[in-house]
Amino acid sequence: MARKKVDAATKAFIKALDALEEERGITKATVLDALKEALEKSYKKNYLGPDSIVNVEIDEETGKIRLFEIKHVVDDVMDEDYELSEEEAKEIDPKYEVGDDVITEVSPEVFGRLAAIQTKQILRQKIREAEKEALYNEYVDKKDDIITGIVDRVEERFAIINIGKTGALLPLNAQIPGEVINEGQHLKVYVSDVEKTTKGTHIGVSRTEPGLVKRLFEMEVPEIYDGTVEIKSVSREPGERSKIAVFTDNEDIDPIGACVGPKGTRVRNVVTELNGEMIDIISWDEDPITFISNALSPAQVATVKINEEENSALVVVPDNQLSLAIGKRGQNARLAVRLTGWKIDIKSESEIAEEGIDLDADEAMNNELLAAMEETHQDDALVAESFDEESFDEEESINVDIEALREEHEEEDTDYVKVIAEEDEAFEEENEPEYDPKFDEDIDYDEYDKYYD
Repeated sequence: MARKKVDAATKAFIKALDALEEERGITKATVLDALKEALEKSYKKNYLGPDSIVNVEIDEETGKIRLFEIKHVVDDVMDEDYELSEEEAKEIDPKYEVGDDVITEVSPEVFGRLAAIQTKQILRQKIREAEKEALYNEYVDKKDDIITGIVDRVEERFAIINIGKTGALLPLNAQIPGEVINEGQHLKVYVSDVEKTTKGTHIGVSRTEPGLVKRLFEMEVPEIYDGTVEIKSVSREPGERSKIAVFTDNEDIDPIGACVGPKGTRVRNVVTELNGEMIDIISWDEDPITFISNALSPAQVATVKINEEENSALVVVPDNQLSLAIGKRGQNARLAVRLTGWKIDIKSESEIAEEGIDLDADEAMNNELLAAMEETHQDDALVAESFDEESFDEEESINVDIEALREEHEEEDTDYVKVIAEEDEAFEEENEPEYDPKFDEDIDYDEYDKYYD
């Protein structure tokens, strides 16, 4: 009868180890090591001293636990916790001499109720630490990748996404503007940060990172996934528009066509996932002139003059293409700047003629002209100088006829737009959506941890 109880207990122990490994990703060896350490510490605390030597062995197959107390044989005993006199040692076995170690097996049944409780507490702590480590190791490899999660909770300043073994925080400023997120919704998120803290592993996710666009195309386009087509760069204004530059050295493959897919299905799937965000796919080229021209698509570019020392470019477009090249509130030009990494100044052919710029001059002269232009326009506002943005509602401005505005302000002999890359950051700050970054600091992480504990 007693034999059956032991077998049942052993089976339950092994089953518990299997469950921990499957549900929490903690290996049997890790749990057994934690149990050994817990038994050693508890036995020393209750029956010996901190300097005592205790060894615990656990059979992984049977679950049998063996506890050994080790003492050193000496002439003069200074600490009874780990030393034993020669006389005492010889009482155990006459063969023992000074310098030997006496190993005595102790039955685990000596553990009283208090010692058992302490062992349990230590074991729980060790398992928690092992679980945090396993969680971090699992998700740190998924950084800069996409995870599909389920929205568990939506608050005013953040949402919690269940990504499997834990929850990830999606702050308001990492959500696509205008997107409505509902509880229970399946959502693809980009893992932007995996951080190990004293409270555990915090996983930050985003839907505004340019990397999300890249990963979505990798999922939709087999040629990108297998490396035949390469995404060279991505620029993005979340919720509005993105540009990606693609390239392949295989002459039999059209990289843009591969990304668009049959009847546009591939790019349409990405657009749908991004809540209707428009995507421009352009061809990357190692020649900066060609690349810059492509980046300003859909506008047609007449001439591009580059200044390699300043990493800047003067782009000349036909008069009727200026508005298209600049884009709504300068968006097309900003995206082109980020995509190419070049500072870009866009002018119409009539503006070039008025300023007397000789596009056929030699390279040195062109570089001087570009540098002079850049210095002249350093204090110009990117878009704001052409009209007062505060004088009308931003929502109403979406349908404004940009060409009509341009003609109106040309009559007043004012410049409509000067696209200068140094002012790109200033423009973004002026047009940043109303969001207070302190919200991130105000998030109650204790509540967040409690929710997932």
